[in-house]
Amino acid sequence: MTHAGGAPQWQIVRDGSRLVLAQTSRDRTAGRFPLAIWDAAVVRNGEVGVAFKAVSGEVDQAAGVVWRYQDPNNYYIVRANALEDNVVLYKVERGVRISIAPKSLPSRAYGVKHAVPKGRWNKLSVVFEDSRFTVFLNGERLFEAEDSAITKAGTTGLWTKADSVTYFDEFAVNGK
Repeated sequence: MTHAGGAPQWQIVRDGSRLVLAQTSRDRTAGRFPLAIWDAAVVRNGEVGVAFKAVSGEVDQAAGVVWRYQDPNNYYIVRANALEDNVVLYKVERGVRISIAPKSLPSRAYGVKHAVPKGRWNKLSVVFEDSRFTVFLNGERLFEAEDSAITKAGTTGLWTKADSVTYFDEFAVNGK
């Protein structure tokens, strides 16, 4: 987990006919970021994606994918938020989360506005090559961004925020 708050609760739950990984803790600490890191692959360039379902949350209803994960305080993340209806790319450096503006938007731009339906399955993915990142939601290319803060290969994983109860399935990593 990045930052303080109650411990994350990652568990396998049933959603209809499928078994999924879920973050079910309802801790409302706003700056709390539960992580589920997959250590089986270390990649520098590639693609990571996941199907997610925003189930509930009053502070947040967020789902994210992590790449180039070095430790809980240094990694990239792109997240979709069903309460804010936006998708934002961040870098986390020394525990500080900083949004990275999409190319062709002002440097202070905070991701892109886009509907993130609650209570249904969505697909979030990012293609990353060197300093370039391309973000997709439900197969639609949303934006590109650039950053070169974290250049070393790292692991990948899943991310939520605060009291987000989020289901995850179909996690996939493809290294180049």
